[in-house]
Amino acid sequence: VQLQASGGGLVQAGGSLRLSCAASGRTFSSGTIAWFRRAPGKEREFVAVIRWSGGNTFYSDSVRGRFTISRDNAEMTAYLQMNSLTPEDTAVYYCAASGQRVITSELRNPNACPYWGQGTLVTVSS
Repeated sequence: VQLQASGGGLVQAGGSLRLSCAASGRTFSSGTIAWFRRAPGKEREFVAVIRWSGGNTFYSDSVRGRFTISRDNAEMTAYLQMNSLTPEDTAVYYCAASGQRVITSELRNPNACPYWGQGTLVTVSS
């Protein structure tokens, strides 16, 4: 399984970016795809997750209302639309996937995702 993340770049505060994560090597009829991020000098943190089946979404408090996660099952691609970006959103963003159903309490746990992309850098200037 390969996950290819793309869409990162440099944007001014208040701007928007859309990240993409294309999955290949298998189909995901169940399970989840998620975005995590690691800011400079900080630990990795959960951003958002969506179930492949049903499309239920969950967000971290820091991005809820500004970011939207979505997926295209036919294209096996997930997206993270990021609006109203702030310098605090600067980080390397990683997509991660699970091929099996993940219980709700574990959705934010990176250990629930055995498949990871390479990361894409998002830099928000003030």
